[in-house]
Parts: sequence; structure tokens; C-alpha cells
Amino acid sequence: MTTVALAVTEGMLHFELSLAYEVFGSAPAGVTVPWYDVLVCGPDAVRVGRFRLEPDQGLDGLRQADTVIVPGWADTDEDPPAALVDAVRAAHEAGARVVSLCTGAFVLAAAGLLDGRRATTHWAHTGVLAARHPQVEVDPDVLYVDNGSVLTSAGKAAAMDLCLHLVRLDHGSSVANAVARRLVVPPHRDGGQAQFVAAPVPTRDDHPLAALLPWAIERLDQPLTVEDLARRAGMSSRHLGRHFRAVTGTTPLQWLLTQRIRHAQELLETTDDTVDTIAVATGMGTATTLRRHFNRTVGVPPDTYRRTFRSRPGTATR
Repeated sequence: MTTVALAVTEGMLHFELSLAYEVFGSAPAGVTVPWYDVLVCGPDAVRVGRFRLEPDQGLDGLRQADTVIVPGWADTDEDPPAALVDAVRAAHEAGARVVSLCTGAFVLAAAGLLDGRRATTHWAHTGVLAARHPQVEVDPDVLYVDNGSVLTSAGKAAAMDLCLHLVRLDHGSSVANAVARRLVVPPHRDGGQAQFVAAPVPTRDDHPLAALLPWAIERLDQPLTVEDLARRAGMSSRHLGRHFRAVTGTTPLQWLLTQRIRHAQELLETTDDTVDTIAVATGMGTATTLRRHFNRTVGVPPDTYRRTFRSRPGTATR
């Protein structure tokens, strides 16, 4: 069982804290893997937003955790408490994976954990983070950044993206998908937070892409082109590209490739199909093409990915 410690002090944001507790606090129905043991660590009773919270342990409890999560820090103009910064740094030095949600990145930066690393935070605060900590490579466009032992997320909903990513790393895609289904959220979102700066993602059922995206996902084994998608949506290829950029933060072809890679991951985890068979099922055509795109996107070859995730115990039920 993996221990996840939530670091709380006065001045934390309750949304990210509650979100992390929802993801790691209990396993979804049908999941048989050993679930996380969650600890709330903080100095005595603390006020988080409008709520009063009684931690399980003091901040020194962070050193016992396998993963430490630092929720959003409410006032980025104020330095986080030295006790919190020291405890987070000590936990990382003891071998913990340290994760910040939203503006919790300011705590990690103060602890020196982001020096020389790429990181992100809520788009409204990326400029401040970069100015205050010039040794940090701040990326304002992504939803989250995974540096292995140090991970950061963008604002609010992107915290969910990162938490599901952690579950996917620990237990595989099928378990992460089960958590997402329980919480009624997408298991993975494409694009970056730049799409949310000027305008929100359209959520209307009558949006031009609302029916197109599921239609395309059901036909990943077919050689779909931008023209095919545009024809199905009843618009020009250029107009389609604008809609895709606004909604997904990427191009139609890149979105299609992402779906094909994701489907390949699922098949590698849940079936004994050969790489050649999976290449055909995902519309990649040949094993060579699948291996090239998979390795570039995921970072490991399909066979290595399968060995890693097929060894995960337990599966989720739909």
C-alpha cells in the first residue's frame, strides 16, 4: 500500500485538497489493487478556506509518505510558511515523490525542488512564479509536468488531470479510467491550459465537435484524414482546424494520433494481441509505424510498456 500525504497549513485552497482526497481516499468499486493510505499532515487544527481541518499528523509525517501532495497556496504574494517548505524539502530528500496542485508550485519552488526543472502552475500566476524563481523553467501552456520525483499541475481542474496521471503511473490506465468514471470526469484531456486563458472549452451538446469526437474514436482503425473529419462535421478543413485548436488545444491530426496511442496503451495492457494486430486496430497500419509513434509519445517501446503495465495486479470492472 502506497502512502499519500496531503500537506496542509493555514492559507491552503480547499478545492485542490478535497479533489486529491477524492482521488486517493478510496478505491472505486471493482478495483482490487491495494489502494492508497492517505494521511493529512499539518500543524494542529488549520483553517482551509471556510473549513476547519484536523490533520492526522504533524508536518513531520510527510517524511513517512511515498507521495506528498501540496494543494494550492491561496496568496501567491505571501511566502509559504517556512515549516511547510522545510517539511516538503525533507520529504523529497527522504525519497518521496512530491506533487504540487495549482499554486502549490510556489511551495515547491521555495523548497528549491523546481530549480533547473520545467514546471507549471495556474496560468494567471505563471508570470509571478517565473519572476520570483528565475531558475525554474515555467511552462504556462501545459496541464501538468512530470519530472519523475517532482510533478506540478496547472490550475483547478488540471489538478484532477495530474492526480489521475499518478493513479495511471501506479496502477495502469484501466484503474485510472475506473477512478475517472466514478468521478464523472475524462480520464485524460488533450491540449494545454492556454486554451482556457481567452475562452472556456465549449460544453454544449450542439457544439460542432460534440458528436464528431466520439464518432472518430469509434473509427480509429480506419485511415481517417482531416478531410474525412471536416466532411463529417459539415465544415471546411480550415474551419475544423480552428474548432479543434479552441477545444483541444491541438490539431485534428495530432488529436487523432493521441487517441490512437491511448487506444494502443489500453490494448497493450488488457490483451495479448501482437504489436502488428494492435497497429491495425489503432489505424497505425504497421508495427514499425506504431513503434515509432509510441516510443516518441510515451517514451518507451510498446513491448516495454506492456511488460510494465501487464505486471500491475488487478483490473477494474466497467
